[in-house]
Amino acid sequence: MRNSRNPHQVKKIGWVEVRGWSFTSPYLVFTLIFFILPLIWGLYLLFTNWNLISSQKEFIGLLNFFEALKSSRVHAAFFTTYKIMAIFMPTVLISSLGIALLINSVPKFKGIIAVAFFLPYLVSGVAFSLVIKGVISYNSPLSPIFRQLFGYIPDWLGNPTLAVIVISLMITWKISGYYALIFLSGLSSIPKELYEAADVDGATSWIKFWKITLPMLYPALYTVMILAVGLIFGIFTEPYMLTGGGPQLATHTWYLEIYYQAFSAMRAGYGSTIAFINAIVTFITIIIIRKIMEGWGKAYGPA
Repeated sequence: MRNSRNPHQVKKIGWVEVRGWSFTSPYLVFTLIFFILPLIWGLYLLFTNWNLISSQKEFIGLLNFFEALKSSRVHAAFFTTYKIMAIFMPTVLISSLGIALLINSVPKFKGIIAVAFFLPYLVSGVAFSLVIKGVISYNSPLSPIFRQLFGYIPDWLGNPTLAVIVISLMITWKISGYYALIFLSGLSSIPKELYEAADVDGATSWIKFWKITLPMLYPALYTVMILAVGLIFGIFTEPYMLTGGGPQLATHTWYLEIYYQAFSAMRAGYGSTIAFINAIVTFITIIIIRKIMEGWGKAYGPA
């Protein structure tokens, strides 16, 4: 059977394909230069001892991995991440969902109010950290209040427990408005008929929240949980500006250790190894959170 396709049509299809690739080429080139090539280079550095300056790179096999797994600094970064996560996850979920419910209940100017809560997300992390450092310093305006109420001024950044709490709440304040927009989108997609039927049955606001709102927000909740986990494993600016990873490595994160080893200790190969381990731990944690959320979704989420 002869091919009935018009040769001009074949030429036109080819031109469409070329034009499509030309439109996507900037992104492809960007991905190649700033993601693919650095990834390949980093995987190569895993097995070397390179100081970022020398033209020679000593191949040392798996020694970087053995050293990292025994390092107290890496252990501190591992546990610090989960300590921050234990504070950040519940607080950011409650605050962002509360903001979304508040905005959704306002009859007018929802867009303006949503933007107002979103603004902290746009603030520079460095500027924000400097402001917080000034507010909680020994000579801050809050110091006399704590002295009158408790008789002493807390050492917010010198105490290991308080330093973790301060950084966790800082990140919560900064990111809550962004996550609230995700929840707000989920709230707007819930059919009003469900609430009307619940009102007919005499359901209270509390019951409607647990039986309708929260289950119907499962897709938004799932998204926020995954984003929050990825965020926690990438923390750098706040602990770097406020504590430098101290006191006693209480706020020492993965990215602080990567930065220190690669650019301060000039051990690029070892820093790449820590980055690789961080990626594995992040992936495993996200998989666990996904399984938990999917199980919750099957049990309580929308059918």
